[in-house]
Amino acid sequence: MHDWISDNLRACSGTYQTCICAIPFLAKKQGLVTVTCDPRNLEHILKNRFDNYPKGPTWQAVFHDLLGQGIFNSDGDTWLFQRKTAALEFTTRTLRQAMARWVNRAIKLRFLPILETARLESEPIDLQDLLLRLTFDNICGLTFGKDPRTCAPGLPVNTFAVAFDRATEASLQRFILPEILWKFKKRFSLGLEFSLSRSLVQVDNYLSEIIKTRKQDLMTQHNNDGTHHDDLLSRFIKKKESYSDEILQRVALNFILAGRDTSSVALSWFFWLITQHPTVEDKILREICTVLIETRGDDIATWTDEPLSCEELDRLVYLKAALSETLRLYPSVPEDSKRAVKDDVLPDGTFVPAGSSVTYSIYSAGRMRSTWGDDCLEFKPERWISESDGGIRFINHDPFKFVAFNAGPRICLGKDLAYLQMKSISAAVLLRHSLTVVTGHKVEQKMSLTLFMKYGLLVNVHKRDLTAIAADVREKSDGKVNGVIR
Repeated sequence: MHDWISDNLRACSGTYQTCICAIPFLAKKQGLVTVTCDPRNLEHILKNRFDNYPKGPTWQAVFHDLLGQGIFNSDGDTWLFQRKTAALEFTTRTLRQAMARWVNRAIKLRFLPILETARLESEPIDLQDLLLRLTFDNICGLTFGKDPRTCAPGLPVNTFAVAFDRATEASLQRFILPEILWKFKKRFSLGLEFSLSRSLVQVDNYLSEIIKTRKQDLMTQHNNDGTHHDDLLSRFIKKKESYSDEILQRVALNFILAGRDTSSVALSWFFWLITQHPTVEDKILREICTVLIETRGDDIATWTDEPLSCEELDRLVYLKAALSETLRLYPSVPEDSKRAVKDDVLPDGTFVPAGSSVTYSIYSAGRMRSTWGDDCLEFKPERWISESDGGIRFINHDPFKFVAFNAGPRICLGKDLAYLQMKSISAAVLLRHSLTVVTGHKVEQKMSLTLFMKYGLLVNVHKRDLTAIAADVREKSDGKVNGVIR
């Protein structure tokens, strides 16, 4: 569907309008949808006329049972208050350090051993499922300080994870069904609406217990081993504003929903693209080797003792470029929508009547020749870097052209944390293993708000030999030092 929308947008110079409800007197409002990917329109909608384009009642009704009035599902003053509160925490260095701790521990103790077992047993593994488990554990740890350990040998079932998945799936189904139909099913507890109500009870009970325990812990300011809690939930509890337990639950759920699927889905497409582009993989490996030779010495065996540190990850410019290029072509959230409060005219001249919907295609925004050139459909990390004083520098493209992290006042607060997690996981895997997609496995997009792979990503895991690459990197480095151009 996303490619079909992209084709339509290319044929219509970046914007078109369609009617999904051909009822007289309603078609120009509730039934009209404006679809666009024009960067000028996106800046207008997401920034210049931000107040005129809220998420709207349809979006909020769909997610209300799961997310309430949380930051992901609210507008106006309710959203602004939570945004300001969260923004203060996301800019702290301690939160980045906490994220690095959770990620590195899960990578070292559970994620890498699972991959190594798959390699030794020559068994294919669904990398998308494994990454979902890993990022779920990480975001739960960062959000409320508890690791559900879904990414563990044997891939155990976790009741909270299952309940959360079912609740999310049932909420997403509401987007597909007419509002009157899903509300009828909710009234009589039919189908997934019955599953949603049961799952929400499990989710609420799980989080209620965590909040109760955390408040008791914070009364003494220390946990059992004498260290402070640094998760987001604890930070919100310690605010001078008094949040009810219900609000704290919604805060936690909003952060989990925003932080789990997005990174894991992006990494799935990244690893798939890497298997299709060995030249890019080679450049990433050379960059990692260059950094590790400087930070950990020439002994390759010591490079894999620990996951990369934040300082080492910050130096991986080409890897960040490859991840950004992945998100340009396969954004985790391919489409988003708003509701026009008042009549408006977009910069390209399109009239948007009050009460109508506006869908902006993030997927299409990354695939327009007018924005990215004739090679817009190619996987080309080089478009994100420039030469700078003998090295390379990352290019931050216009956020209204590259909208994978949203833009304007609602731009993703966790952008830097997402890059930290994705770089750490991808570097850990590529240093130790090469991956190949299982022969005959079909990689296809799933119809969802998040760009999942419909059939997962089945891969074979092989041992990585860095000897030749490391030797070549050292030789070229020595040549530069000696003034020799090789």
